[in-house]
Amino acid sequence: MTSFDSPPQLNVWRALLALAVVFIMLATTGWTAVRHHRNEASPLRAALTAWEHGSLNGHALPAPDGSPTRLAHFFASLPPHQRGRLAARYPLAVGNMNGAPVELRYRANRLALDKARKVEAKRVHDIRLSERGHADAKQRMKRFALLSRPDRKILAFDPLGNGRVAEVFGDLDTAERVSVVVPGVDTNVLTFQRTFRKYSAPVGMARSLYAAERAVSPHIRTAVIAWADYTAPVGLGVDAATSMRADDGAVRLNATLRGLPGRSPITLYCHSYGSVVCGVAARHLPSRVSDITVAGSPGMRAENAADLGTHARVWATRDRDDWIQDVPYMEVGGLGHGADPVSSGFGARVISSADAKGHTGYFAPGTESLSNFAEIGTGSYRSVRCADADPHCQEGFSGSASA
Repeated sequence: MTSFDSPPQLNVWRALLALAVVFIMLATTGWTAVRHHRNEASPLRAALTAWEHGSLNGHALPAPDGSPTRLAHFFASLPPHQRGRLAARYPLAVGNMNGAPVELRYRANRLALDKARKVEAKRVHDIRLSERGHADAKQRMKRFALLSRPDRKILAFDPLGNGRVAEVFGDLDTAERVSVVVPGVDTNVLTFQRTFRKYSAPVGMARSLYAAERAVSPHIRTAVIAWADYTAPVGLGVDAATSMRADDGAVRLNATLRGLPGRSPITLYCHSYGSVVCGVAARHLPSRVSDITVAGSPGMRAENAADLGTHARVWATRDRDDWIQDVPYMEVGGLGHGADPVSSGFGARVISSADAKGHTGYFAPGTESLSNFAEIGTGSYRSVRCADADPHCQEGFSGSASA
């Protein structure tokens, strides 16, 4: 792999091209993606409000947005039948409550998904909807049914708008290391899992990473989370060129991380716009986040790794034919996401992504990017293969595994 630094003249032309594209987008599409769903009622907000006004045995329930530690203590103080009663009464609230036992959240979200499926089943036959509306309702009904199967471990779910969801592979309660996949543009409940091009979707990415981690270090108990619990930009419009979605996503990501059980190290895998989310979140990450790995990044809202304000190690990769390399790495008036994470001046550890194809091929089996992700996720840092442009990405590790 050759150096990813660009000549100054090329950077100037890219900057001018970026500004031209932004002006065209503003003139033709405006901020429609930002306004989308603004006036819709939120089922999750309604569920949380019901919880706030609820009680158990004559006592008020704790604030649903309280500290995960306090909520964990609350649920631990209850006998199993009372925990189950709360999950049945407030499924959407409990299913998204950081600090609630993960098994209880899985159970609650199955109930919430089944309820959402029934809502969509009614919409399928709603004569007020257009043909496109009926088709959308049918798709959502099928997706909710798939996600509510007993073998799925849904950690978070919100049916509002295009939908948000997070799923766990492995056992979070016993995991010695946890990996979290943060996807990018056009991620929603319908694109969360794909039959074709499956490794470009969060479920395919997470499943592939989980299998790779078990293959490289079968003695280490791991868990992987496909985290699509934020409202991602739709398409490559103005939303994708700003940090608006990332700002909200970063808050949600940090809340999720602080609510995970145990104290095992956490590694983030941030793809495309997901790396913007991780960059914004970096300064406030819990201390147990040991590594941040970005792939196909348009920037992390920082000029270098030190500006991220995190003690976590920062890794970066980009394959040779990823179109993201043609995005101007700059930030002007809130547009653009800053420096290129694989450039020599950024200061990340640049790893190989040999055999990865295009912008969405980093988690495909057989690629060096996936192999490297698995080595990082299991703490086998000395086994990571560096990019040609950064042959020293392993420096600082004395053994085959390091926390």
